[in-house]
Amino acid sequence: MKRTLITGAAGFLGSHLVKRFLSEGHYVIGMDNLITGSLKNIDEFRQNENFEFQNHDVSKFVDIKGDLDYILHFASPASPIDYLKIPIQTLKVSSYGAHNLLGLAKAKGARILVASTSEVYGDPEVHPQVEEYYGNVNPVGPRGVYDEAKRYMEAVTMAYNTFHNIETRIVRIFNTYGPKMRLNDGRVLPAFIGQALRGEDLTIFGDGSQTRSFCYVDDLVEGIYKLLLSNYDKPVNIGNDSEITISEFAEEIIQLTGTNQKVIYKDLPINDPKQRRPDNTKAKELLGWEPTVLRAEGLKITYEYFKSLSKEELNKKEHNNFDNYIVR
Repeated sequence: MKRTLITGAAGFLGSHLVKRFLSEGHYVIGMDNLITGSLKNIDEFRQNENFEFQNHDVSKFVDIKGDLDYILHFASPASPIDYLKIPIQTLKVSSYGAHNLLGLAKAKGARILVASTSEVYGDPEVHPQVEEYYGNVNPVGPRGVYDEAKRYMEAVTMAYNTFHNIETRIVRIFNTYGPKMRLNDGRVLPAFIGQALRGEDLTIFGDGSQTRSFCYVDDLVEGIYKLLLSNYDKPVNIGNDSEITISEFAEEIIQLTGTNQKVIYKDLPINDPKQRRPDNTKAKELLGWEPTVLRAEGLKITYEYFKSLSKEELNKKEHNNFDNYIVR
């Protein structure tokens, strides 16, 4: 039986990966320090004899007993509000954390896949974004702690690949959505649905002309799984290339929820990308992967998930309290 370590296992993407790898017959070790993750996301696996959970911060030394075949590094805050409130932790998890896990991969002879992001392209001047594009990132802007941490993670991963001959894979993840997203994490899709369910006006930052491309989580997980098992060690974009403006997206949400809120506009945050769409050529040619879930279909599933939340969860607008994780 293959043994796989998944960091960030109690998060949105990590919990979906746990489910997939258990279904593929792996023994899964889920690791998370719960700074943004939730045990609720992995409750369904707790009785599975092939799953174990370790509460640990990967920016500190990581020790796993026994053999390991695969490591998937998905631990990281992933919403702008997160990394504005916990900038140092955001930097550390993709730098110290990546370094620790690459060292573990070296010691165990394991293959490691690291979760990079479309944010390495910053506010792109090339559209759609191809993997060869170096990006347009402000290293000292408010988003820089996330963007540059991920760029460093790619660099140290390739260094371990070339110098230590570690088997590495790098996925650049574009906007992803689906069940188990945090409703109050500040990203546009859960923000819109939460506002609609609470009967609030939908808030757009900027004039709404900026674009995003939303990939349903099952499609993303399939792409990640195929990349892990491939022989390709350079970065690969995984995302849905169906692009939509934020204004159009707000209208889709209003139509989906059957509500009649108006849309209000606020100032665009600094360095917020004006456009985002992956070039999926490499994923198609190298992995035989492309997204299959239409946005209308994925949004319906996601909406039903958010509707199933308790009234308390739905009305919780306050962001996570990070006080216990911050050393001052």
